[in-house]
Amino acid sequence: MVHQYKNNGYNIVMDICSGAIHVVDDVVYDVVALFEDNALDAIKEQLPYGESEVEEAYQEVQELKEQGLLFTDDIYEDYIKEVKERKTVVKALCLHIAHDCNLACRYCFAEEGEYKGDRALMSAEVGKAALDFLVRSSGNRHNLEVDFFGGEPTMNFGVVKEVVEYGRSLEKKYDKHFRFTLTTNGILLNDEIMEFANKEMDNVVLSVDGRKEVNDYMRPTRNGKSSYDIIMPKFIRFAESRHQQKYYVRGTFTRRNLDFSKDVIHLADLGFEQISMEPVVGLPEEPYAIREEDLPQIFEEYDRLAKEIIKRNQEGKGFNFFHFMIDLTGGPCVAKRLSGCGSGTEYLAVTPWGDLYPCHQFVGEEQFLLGNVFDGIKRTDICDEFRQCNVYTKDKCRECFARFYCSGGCAANSYKFHGVIDDAYELSCEMERKRVECAIMIQAALAQERE
Repeated sequence: MVHQYKNNGYNIVMDICSGAIHVVDDVVYDVVALFEDNALDAIKEQLPYGESEVEEAYQEVQELKEQGLLFTDDIYEDYIKEVKERKTVVKALCLHIAHDCNLACRYCFAEEGEYKGDRALMSAEVGKAALDFLVRSSGNRHNLEVDFFGGEPTMNFGVVKEVVEYGRSLEKKYDKHFRFTLTTNGILLNDEIMEFANKEMDNVVLSVDGRKEVNDYMRPTRNGKSSYDIIMPKFIRFAESRHQQKYYVRGTFTRRNLDFSKDVIHLADLGFEQISMEPVVGLPEEPYAIREEDLPQIFEEYDRLAKEIIKRNQEGKGFNFFHFMIDLTGGPCVAKRLSGCGSGTEYLAVTPWGDLYPCHQFVGEEQFLLGNVFDGIKRTDICDEFRQCNVYTKDKCRECFARFYCSGGCAANSYKFHGVIDDAYELSCEMERKRVECAIMIQAALAQERE
């Protein structure tokens, strides 16, 4: 299976199953489109080029096929059986350190931190028990990931510090290393928190939606005031204190700011070098929800952003945009490419009282309650259901050229829109395909610069 497209003057041919990417001229591009279903003579008749040009292009395509770089067979469907049957270990936890928040974001899936329940803060006892559970459940895995999440985790910062200290005390004893991360809206960010995070947090996610007017409409404080004015000076200083590494400013775009490339550029102009801007996930009746008719404008925004990234890279003012970061030589292992983020198997969420869910977006959905950190996982059947999900169990993924980049998409989004975890949210799929195309075009442009 191949995928062909044109973007920013480049003719790009992707061989889906080998991962090979080819930037070709017009003749080769058109020959590839006809190659599988036509003999050479038939191709000559259909294309407006000289016979020698077509013959040379045909030979080039034939050689690439023989080298296993074009029209390769899918060898991974058999391999997925091994992936499904292997014993998985828990390697990452999302600790809901606070089911409370000091913002009132209009699109918040966590209902301002309450997650369909009561406001609560995680105790140190639960946090430490969560790390004990992770160590017990992680097998021989050395590196373990723990994200302090909310609500707003800095509202329970004393427990964050205590849990980190406890984690460090376990590392040598059990031959583990904890990679802690923090996701924060920045309202309570201060020198103490920044200093601690720079010492202990492997990564920090700083939530802001871009331009002041965009951010403040969707992310007001509880009393309806501007959050941008409070957080932005602190975020700028924090990113600099981390030497522009190991952090993201992470925004959400909605139907109100379909011109989101301006928000990304706004953040880049402020000096941020690690930027993410995610499309909102909302039911159609929500006024901020993205709709199918919005896709053409969203695609134009991604194209505009991709060209801007190339331009700024040429000027020595480059920045990383999370959705355009793609590794064409390495990247995730095969198992990860086939089965995704590991929710419900390798990655679990922990509520303030210690309950376990497949991921943060399932918290509060009682039918997905797996167990708790004190007694362990009781509903192994739910974990087995998540383990079975992969790009070959989803009909929408089987023929999608981007399946090995998105790994089948988000189980929570599938459940939100279809009531099952092994379907796909179509709007998200459309945007992912566009982002993959833009990401590969950027790599083509950068490779051309190096030549």
